[in-house]
Amino acid sequence: MHRKSRNLRSISIDTQKKTVWIQAGATLGEAYYRIAEKSKKLAFIAGVCPSVGVGVGGHLSGGGYSMMSRKFGTAADNIIDVKLIDASGQIQDRESMGEDRFWAIRGGGGTSFGLIISWKVKLLDIPEKHGKKTVHAFFFTMFIGGVDDLLHEMQDRFPELGLVKKDCIEMSWIESILFFNSLPRGTSPDVLLNWNSSTYNVGFFKGKSDYVQHPISINGLEGIWKLLNQLSSIKNSNAMLEFSPWGGKLSEKSESETPFPHRAGNIFMIHYGVNWGNIENSKRNIAWNRKLYRYMAKYVSKSPRAAYLNYRDLDLGVNNKRNTSYEQARVWGVKYFKNNFDRLVKIKTKIDPTNFFRNEQSIPPLLS
Repeated sequence: MHRKSRNLRSISIDTQKKTVWIQAGATLGEAYYRIAEKSKKLAFIAGVCPSVGVGVGGHLSGGGYSMMSRKFGTAADNIIDVKLIDASGQIQDRESMGEDRFWAIRGGGGTSFGLIISWKVKLLDIPEKHGKKTVHAFFFTMFIGGVDDLLHEMQDRFPELGLVKKDCIEMSWIESILFFNSLPRGTSPDVLLNWNSSTYNVGFFKGKSDYVQHPISINGLEGIWKLLNQLSSIKNSNAMLEFSPWGGKLSEKSESETPFPHRAGNIFMIHYGVNWGNIENSKRNIAWNRKLYRYMAKYVSKSPRAAYLNYRDLDLGVNNKRNTSYEQARVWGVKYFKNNFDRLVKIKTKIDPTNFFRNEQSIPPLLS
């Protein structure tokens, strides 16, 4: 199956080999729709937001956490091949670029190492229906299996939630994408093809992230609630905290297998998001988000305080426009990549010593 579209958005699916080539400009929603259109038993493991990053390219190169990552790992873990334009204008694939650069772009941020045209990704086997349950803003789980299995698992592990069968929803993978975007049951998947849909327009937005290695105390959670209540004084402002459970396949690989290092030792990731409708409230909302982040420091990972690259946070530090020093970049680099940062710098120095591919938080080369 091959679908041509403008702006590097073509999607080519091989259900026999269980692979898909997705051009970097396609949205996740487009990829999800086309795969579900072709097969109800295959899925592409990537983020919840159909319009994420506008294109697939950045999402996969930053790691690509998914609701099903505990079962299948990150999107980057499932990348098979890539087509990329290097600094000399040549198109490279996995074989011609070599394993160092192929390692770097699967979680190290593709924009540091070339211009990615398309990704070849493994499609994964899923049941036609699976169970799902959401509880407020602080907990969610996605279960690949039947509702009875989900109910037993939740009642055994989290009896305090009081989960009963009527709380569980059984749906297809493509239906779950719509569900997690707060679209009504029965909404046509066609909405995923509208990449400019107002459904995903949140106005102004600021996000930050953390990894948690020990349970947050009751006092800590009460402090979060107090800060959330403070936001209600700012008109047209909304906050969302996602606590994404870790473990499973995410923890089985070593930190160095890909540049995405957030593996064993984490119990969940937090995404702190705030959005608002009026530009005049920007300073107050951003200040609130930073205040919450400061408050959380004692409850999250340390040395470094880790962060997820795909929740890009310029508060962590930025490069100079051209000649960024290693020491300057390392301030934010170890938060995203931990010990993998040094290897990324070495690869960058080898393949792009003039720093042709650069942005505010791109990997810098070592200057001679």
